[in-house]
Amino acid sequence: MPIRTIAPALGKGVYHKVRKGETIWRIAQAYRVSIDDIIKINKIPNVANVEQNQLLFIPGADSVKEILLTQEDLNKSEFAWPLKGKVISYFGERRGLESNKGIGIQANLGENVRASREGRVVFADHLSGYGYTVIIDHQDGYYSVYANNAALLAKVGDFVLKGAPIAQVGKRENLTALHFEIRKHSLADNPLYYLP
Repeated sequence: MPIRTIAPALGKGVYHKVRKGETIWRIAQAYRVSIDDIIKINKIPNVANVEQNQLLFIPGADSVKEILLTQEDLNKSEFAWPLKGKVISYFGERRGLESNKGIGIQANLGENVRASREGRVVFADHLSGYGYTVIIDHQDGYYSVYANNAALLAKVGDFVLKGAPIAQVGKRENLTALHFEIRKHSLADNPLYYLP
């Protein structure tokens, strides 16, 4: 979904032109500002990420930074989609009395779910309200959660590389989809802000 950045009532800061492969998460890290500050001041909707050539106002920054992504960065530290598919439910949408803490990605029954980033499996079992679930600790305060699975391929204690198969997609309420979350210090955040 193309989005347009609206010029905020400016204080101190700079405009950053998004380059191919950059995410809100990576940009926030480079400028040492919070993702929430970038999202709020640029009025980025809950269902969108940034696109190449989009201008983002970075509050508090003194100068524009060049974000260098090495192949190692891409292989290890950047989040990747756990599978290919259409996003069918979004972070923050109401689900009964609760808000969605992740995104739903439509997939084929039994399709492999892959680790979004390398890390250690800290949970691999049935979780109430989530079904069969894998949780990976990325060892930097970030966790990824993969729920609604038919089968678990990873075990607690496994160190998994980015892209390694960890589960297989299941079916719930006549819907075949993966429920995917990214958590920072156990608090859910919008996965679309981290995914390329």
